[in-house]
Amino acid sequence: MPELISTILRKYLVDLVPPRPPVMQDMERYAFDLGFPIIGPAAGYFCYQQARMLGARKVFELGSGYGYSTAWFALAVQENGGGTVDHVVWDEGLSRMARRYLSDLGFDDIIRYCVSEAVSALREAKGNYDLIFNDIDKAGYPDSLPVIESKLRPGGVLIADNALLRGRVVDRDDQSEAAEGVREFTQRLKDDPNWITSVVPIRDGLIVALRR
Repeated sequence: MPELISTILRKYLVDLVPPRPPVMQDMERYAFDLGFPIIGPAAGYFCYQQARMLGARKVFELGSGYGYSTAWFALAVQENGGGTVDHVVWDEGLSRMARRYLSDLGFDDIIRYCVSEAVSALREAKGNYDLIFNDIDKAGYPDSLPVIESKLRPGGVLIADNALLRGRVVDRDDQSEAAEGVREFTQRLKDDPNWITSVVPIRDGLIVALRR
């Protein structure tokens, strides 16, 4: 599939993002050098904006990598007056990296770390959340939705990454588990009257859904 968003437009969108702290810039360089898939500055800043607009004080991340998206959510929660961001990742090494980066950013009193399968961790979490971010294996998106709905408060927001899968979602010859998972997840949100859903074409696309 051709690139949906040109390199020139991507750079324009990133250049609109305010300067990040040096630690976050280090995280961005690490991702670029290793080809590690982070949400990037434009999508990260959008997530931060959504959390600020919502006044989010409790955020849960399904699949947190080494903490780049976590940093954006933690900044929003901190500016909203404090609260918690649950960083959940399946790999102990990624969790250790996140702890170092996020501690250097001054978020020790906000982040709760968990090394676990993310959907199971959300299912077992106590209480409801203002915002849930979903970035797990794409084939697992549909099965995650009932758990997300049970843990997101009415008026809360779901954000899911990779809504476009580099254009694969519109390629009907692509019957991979990942493409089918994203399509089904998106369609179920669209068809469910309990959700108000949009797809925002920043980077690889973000699903943004408000729970009624």
